[in-house]
Formats: sequence, C-alpha cells, structure tokens
Amino acid sequence: MKIKNYLLVVTSVLAISACSTTEKEEAALTQEKPANVIYSEAIKSIEAKEYEIAKTLFEEVDRQHPYSNLANKSQIMAAYAAYQEMSYDEALASLDRFIQLHPGHEEIDYAWYLKAMCYYEQIADVSRDQEITKMAMQSFDSLIRRFPDSKYSREAKYKRDLTLDHLAGKEMEIGRYYLTRKHVNSAINRFLTVVREYQTTTHTPEALHRLVESYLTLGLRDEAMRVATVLGHNYPGDIWYEKTYNLMDPNMRKEIIEKRSWLEKTIDSILTPE
Repeated sequence: MKIKNYLLVVTSVLAISACSTTEKEEAALTQEKPANVIYSEAIKSIEAKEYEIAKTLFEEVDRQHPYSNLANKSQIMAAYAAYQEMSYDEALASLDRFIQLHPGHEEIDYAWYLKAMCYYEQIADVSRDQEITKMAMQSFDSLIRRFPDSKYSREAKYKRDLTLDHLAGKEMEIGRYYLTRKHVNSAINRFLTVVREYQTTTHTPEALHRLVESYLTLGLRDEAMRVATVLGHNYPGDIWYEKTYNLMDPNMRKEIIEKRSWLEKTIDSILTPE
C-alpha cells in the first residue's frame, strides 16, 4: 500500500514538473522583446530545424510588433516553418491570408511559390485521387503568369512540368484499365486527353500507341493509320513506335510509307476528323 502511494506521489510530481517546464518554455517564447531579437531567435530555430518553436516566434513578431518592418516577413516565415513541419493546411491558410492582405509585398512571389509547394509536396500516387495535383498545377501556373520574371518562376516551370506528367500518368492508368476490360471507347477518350492536354509529357508516345491499338480493336483501320503516322514521324526511335509497327500488317506498313509525303503528321491532325 505504501509503495502504491509512493508511486502515485512520484507520478504526480513528475506531471506537475513537466507542466511547469512547458509553461516556462511557453512563457520564454512569448516574452515581450524587440522585433529584431525575436526574429533572430526564430531564424536560429529554423537553422536548428526546430520548426514548431520557429513558427511560434515568428507569430510573436507579428503579434507583438504588428507595425514593424519584420511583421509581414514573419507571416511568410511562419508559413514556411509550418510547411517544413508538414502542417500544410496551416501553411496554406496563412499564405492565402497573406496573399489577400499584401498583394504588393516584395516577397509576394515567394508566397505564391510556397503555396504551390504545399500542394506539390502532397501529390499522391497516380492510383489515388489527383485533386491536390491539379491544385499544385494551378498554383504554379498562377505564379508563372503573375510573376514571369520572378526567380522562383524557373523552378515553378520545372515542377509544373512534373505535375503535368503526373496528371497524364493518371489518365494513362485509367485508359489502360478501360482497355484491358474491353471498354475501348472510354479508353480512347482517356488517351486522347493525354494527347490533347498533356502532349509535352513523357506519356504521349504510349498514348499514341494505345490509340492505334484501340482503333485496330474496333476495326477503324484509317484512324489507326493516321495515329501511327503521327507517332512514327514525331517519335521515330521510340519503343512505342516499334510496338505500333509490330501491330500493323504488311499492307498497312506499305501504305503508310506511300502516304508519308502528303499525310498530315502533326499531333493536332488526329484530334479532328478529316
């Protein structure tokens, strides 16, 4: 009985001590100080990868000194700290508020870039819903359109291309799924989407090949030949053209060679009927 009472007392003391320590730490972080002092402490916390502490300190700069030169900068840095600790929703809320309140701030382009990165870091595997991927692409597009000369635009263009490739990959996955289950028309629509909306991505050669495969399955010989010609002209050494070539009978191969001089070979030519 005495042992149980002793353990209870020790546990209570430790709990009180822990609470006391937490309260002291919180009080130290929120202590009234000059803006530049708090900001410097926050930067040191960022460098030490103590992002939760850094976020609190940046918020304190804004709370204690809302009219200082560092207040707006601290708002962005608090969002950055939240981003680093993967609190993306919190970071996005802060960034949206900053963008709305300070559209002319000297670092507004960075706020847009960080917003796009919050979405980009959450992009899921192509087997899952891609709404976040679309949000990332739209945010990168907004940055590039609004601030074409920004130092962040080059990186944004690169990541936007990766995002486009990811979205194209999702369309290809669905198209292949339909094709293997003999829903050929549905598959064609998905492959055409890749060719129409994502033709600069790495998935375009396969999408063209799958279109040839789909059209041949439906017995649409002329459509298959048109797409095969486009694929052969634009991606002559690609493995998907080799696969397409192997799908065609000798007469089709010969006919394509004979028509090569006049048959339209741009990708746009397969998106509209002759």
